[in-house]
Amino acid sequence: QVQLVESGGGLVQAGKSLRLSCAASGSIFRLEVMGWYRQAPGKQRALVASITRGGRINYADSDQGRFTISRDNTKNTVYLQIDSLKPEDTAVYYCNAAAAADYRLRYADYWGQGTQVTVSS
Repeated sequence: QVQLVESGGGLVQAGKSLRLSCAASGSIFRLEVMGWYRQAPGKQRALVASITRGGRINYADSDQGRFTISRDNTKNTVYLQIDSLKPEDTAVYYCNAAAAADYRLRYADYWGQGTQVTVSS
């Protein structure tokens, strides 16, 4: 099993920045894609950004410019920097990772418990 623990959420004012972290632990042989999703009240969970082990990044089209995803493979950690926060960024942010437990590289999908980000105007 793999555990993903997010941190860094909270209540912030519009225009400020926030950095979310997600650390993976457990039975990890290799982490492939890691990503961030968010779910606002009454809406479906949606991709914010993802990054492969090799550093290939994908951003949701609406997020480019204010969101920066990065990862530290030595720490099994992925980060999401959010700049110029807007009230519409208010959501629960979830970490996602595809992890393999051994050399057979049978990847399974894991989710964190989510971290609340609330942006006040």
